[in-house]
Amino acid sequence: MKSSSRSLLLLLACICWVPVTAGAGERPARIVIDPGHGGVKEGAKGPGALREKEVALQIAHRLRSRLEAAGGEVYLTRERDALVSLTERVEMTNDHGADLFISIHANSMPTPRMRARTEGVETYFLSASASGEAALAVADRENSEAPMSRAARGDSTLALILDDLVRTEAHSDSSRLAYAIHPRLVARTRAADRGVQQAPFFVLSGVECPAVLVEVGYISHPEEGLKLGRADYQEKLAEAISEGVLAFLKDTRRRDAARPAQVAGSQTP
Repeated sequence: MKSSSRSLLLLLACICWVPVTAGAGERPARIVIDPGHGGVKEGAKGPGALREKEVALQIAHRLRSRLEAAGGEVYLTRERDALVSLTERVEMTNDHGADLFISIHANSMPTPRMRARTEGVETYFLSASASGEAALAVADRENSEAPMSRAARGDSTLALILDDLVRTEAHSDSSRLAYAIHPRLVARTRAADRGVQQAPFFVLSGVECPAVLVEVGYISHPEEGLKLGRADYQEKLAEAISEGVLAFLKDTRRRDAARPAQVAGSQTP
């Protein structure tokens, strides 16, 4: 086989990412946005009648508008206040052949004292073990809607996560996606920086693409909770996440475009 033909085949095999704004002959990046909870599963409670399920859906719609304006092909796991199981969210994402998955949530604390003092943003990617007790508590709360409880899942969940981590490179890219989004969230909102964390989230464990879960703030905090219900603050969150997604896709395309040339060069007679 000629060197030029070999290079072309390697190029087609290795480039699995496309930019949000696609060129001629390229499909746009497929992005699934997952507004947490919905229906009878309201999620965390905020000031007054504010609920996590509403905030997550509002931010998801704003984020979709920004990514579609940039040329993305964007899907929501729920378009309205409806109950969608975590399993259905994962299946929907994989059925769409998604390039990215972003789950939107709002955090909370259980006691009045902790609610009064705990605020800030966190961005998670999948890991078999959590970054710490706080990260594990967040995962346990978000996993409460999973088919089985944490205790009942036991080693089966760990095995599933480890299989995913071994099977696909997508999980290593999930870390890169989280680090592309998180600093932009902090910069745009000036929220307390609670860092990029790792935890065994059920909704991330079966997704076959880079996936993150964003806790956009503590809806239980008296001030941050009110912010999360405001349109202008939601726009800041959506803008920050979209900027992180665009930066990640640009960087990934550049990385993957360089691979065929490197491999072809090493195989040239």
